[in-house]
Amino acid sequence: MTPRLRIDGTVFRDSRNREVILHGINVAGDAKLPAHPPQPSHEPSRFLEAAQEVSFVDRPFTLQDAPTHFSRLRKWGYNSIRYIFTWEALEHAGPGIYDEDFISFTISTLRIAKRYGFYVWMDPHQDVWSRFTGGSGAPLWTVYACGLDPTKFSATEAALVQNLWPDPSKFPKMIWATNYTRLACQTLFSLFFGGRDFAPKAIINGMNIQDFLQEHFIGACAHLATRIKEAVDLDSVCISGWESVNEPHRGLIGRQDISIIPRSQQLQKGTSPTPWQAMLTGSGRAQEEITWEFGSLGPYKSGSQLIDPQGQSVWLSDTAFDEIYGFKRDSQWQLGTCLWAQHSVWDPSTDTLLRPDHFARDPNTGDTINYEYFTNHYFMSYYRRYRNAIRAIFPATILFCQPPVLEIPPTLKGTDDDDPNMVYSPHWYDGVTLMTKKWNSLWNVDVFGILRGRYLTPAFGVKVGEKAIRNCFRDQWSAIRKEGLDYMGLHPCVFTEFGIPYDMDDGHAYKTGDYASQIAAMDANHFAAEGAKVGFALWNYASGNSHTWGDQWNGEDLSVLSLDDGVAEDERGDELQVDGSPGPKQNMRVTGQEASSDASAATARGQEALPGTTRAARAFVRPAPVATHGSIVDYGFDLKTVTFTLNVLASTSAPQDAPTEVFLPNLHFPDEGFETEVSDGETQITGGEFGGKVLKWWNTDGQQSLKVRNAHVVVEEERCGGESGCRAM
Repeated sequence: MTPRLRIDGTVFRDSRNREVILHGINVAGDAKLPAHPPQPSHEPSRFLEAAQEVSFVDRPFTLQDAPTHFSRLRKWGYNSIRYIFTWEALEHAGPGIYDEDFISFTISTLRIAKRYGFYVWMDPHQDVWSRFTGGSGAPLWTVYACGLDPTKFSATEAALVQNLWPDPSKFPKMIWATNYTRLACQTLFSLFFGGRDFAPKAIINGMNIQDFLQEHFIGACAHLATRIKEAVDLDSVCISGWESVNEPHRGLIGRQDISIIPRSQQLQKGTSPTPWQAMLTGSGRAQEEITWEFGSLGPYKSGSQLIDPQGQSVWLSDTAFDEIYGFKRDSQWQLGTCLWAQHSVWDPSTDTLLRPDHFARDPNTGDTINYEYFTNHYFMSYYRRYRNAIRAIFPATILFCQPPVLEIPPTLKGTDDDDPNMVYSPHWYDGVTLMTKKWNSLWNVDVFGILRGRYLTPAFGVKVGEKAIRNCFRDQWSAIRKEGLDYMGLHPCVFTEFGIPYDMDDGHAYKTGDYASQIAAMDANHFAAEGAKVGFALWNYASGNSHTWGDQWNGEDLSVLSLDDGVAEDERGDELQVDGSPGPKQNMRVTGQEASSDASAATARGQEALPGTTRAARAFVRPAPVATHGSIVDYGFDLKTVTFTLNVLASTSAPQDAPTEVFLPNLHFPDEGFETEVSDGETQITGGEFGGKVLKWWNTDGQQSLKVRNAHVVVEEERCGGESGCRAM
């Protein structure tokens, strides 16, 4: 069977050899959570007790509702889906016990997605290891397998879990991510990637805990892949690839001194223990820990707090779970005692730190471990194992390789791992907006440039003014893409996550209906994606989103859909205003200052002038190249002028049956309301199969250009006399 999507160097091409950019979205954010019983992260009821009994059937949504959701996404212009599933969804009942009902449901859902023509890749998702350590991903029994007691996480702060918070509604926003630097996650990821080297006594069921965990995780993914293979009609036609694992983390591997917090630890909020302090509190000892807050200028020390577990230990002493799950531990692994103390990292009898550098060097070679070393050795060892398991089932499938977030990618160029059927899949978020939940049009930070040491001091990485901020975003995306080419070789780059928080400014938009900040932030993010000329999957689409609880997970609110905002198009695909009436085709006049690159003033005024949807849709429902004859030189959408441009380079003219195709959303380009200009070649407008319009362009050889603009938008030039904030058009 000929695949619908193939890799050609650094780009994707379809079956007619046209370049394809993956214009995708994550489906769905609430797939991290069980549907039966429903267990959003703010629900404490039977959180631990129901772990074996849960079901993820009806995630990401019910089969009955699936056509509505998939149709909506196609009307919005998405051609691809990063399909979220978790290890827990597959194997929650116990090691080797797979949830065949969920697998059958997943296959049925994918068959519906197939009808809508999506390119789909499968993402085995995790955040800070598991729901039971404050995130998503692994089943509860993996926590028990590693000798940890989740009932003691709160007292010891080994993990901050919203379900276990005294008042889940007051769980601090974005503090969940600090679990990566707390004891539970540090231990779990260290064991998953490096148990053989750093915890050799951790033998369970005849193998080291590293092999036990990886064997079961990869085995669960391979089992799902096998079932999809047996379904016959999904491989290549629907499933284009498999991602390696979401946001892998090194745990403690490579920490040179566990008694300090390294300068590289950028995310700090709430209590921030050193790993050594975390080991002490994890074993019941009280510790005074520094506390941090995240202000308008980034994280700052806010004081200190005594964490006193009052003798409670996070290390599991009850053998009942070993009996339930069939765990057989080596006699050297003693339950009830800190695993790291058992490996002589510290002495519990005197509370003395013996080996602060236990994780600093590879015990096999003596080499010092930094994050780059971790990625090239420990992560890549896992990646090869995962890749080989999936390729044993789907030999030609595309592998989306996702190294640790914002770290240097693995050095694969010219090696046996320089796989022509591989994609580099980084993530990027505007951390300032995400953490402060405000769109700051005055300044932002070149985080990637600072991480790579491109500035004499971090202060030089501050970008002032919205134009500089937008360019900074684009330049960061471009630099990340280039880094992938330099280290991994010639492969496509797809940013498989980026997004914005919708609950900005304490939910101001929910009270007023004014989404100007969200529109400006979302437009800036898409400006970066288009400018870097990369594929992407926006985070996220969550059908259960509400204004009160956001995406139902840890207070995050990044879904482009919220039924509390209403759905702005009817089921026939016609774009409607919120009240359901057809949008008028008025002229919108925007002055020079209003038409500045921030787009916020223009879009705020334009919501009544163009057919509009709620929740910043005018910024994410965008025109995009669907399939391009030749190669894309550049493309982009200017929201302030509602103008789409595309430049292509081709060695031949487009054949009659394979023209360049561009998606034009009705939201921006109503019928008889737009103008098209091309440098050469014929064009034709047709109705999109799933909504919107498709512009077909039979571009000729050489470099050619296309421009489509909304004829009802008039941008007037305004002379500002050089005053700050004014731009002449």
